[in-house]
Amino acid sequence: MANDTPYIKETPTGFYLSVRVLPGAKHSGIEGIWNNQFIKITLRSPAVDGKANEALIEYLSDILKVKKKSIFWVTGQTSRCKLLFIEISEVKEKEERITWLKHILLTEK
Repeated sequence: MANDTPYIKETPTGFYLSVRVLPGAKHSGIEGIWNNQFIKITLRSPAVDGKANEALIEYLSDILKVKKKSIFWVTGQTSRCKLLFIEISEVKEKEERITWLKHILLTEK
């Protein structure tokens, strides 16, 4: 699969995901692309005591249909801009998740 997006970087064992989190929003969801480098995600949870980070992992686990323990922090636990690694070693499954995510990003705001 060609890597044509700077916010999704595929590896043999999964993919890196660059996100910009906006905590304390009215709803949780993917809002589109921010600065052409990050997937913008709003979260209902506030940025207090790690609640937004927990909500982000929960949200990504739910929409990508992966276990929470398959999502790893690379950078940004105390920043709005974060880099996460999503571990999916099954090639077809990984490609399905990336394709779905790219489709959602094309149809969002």
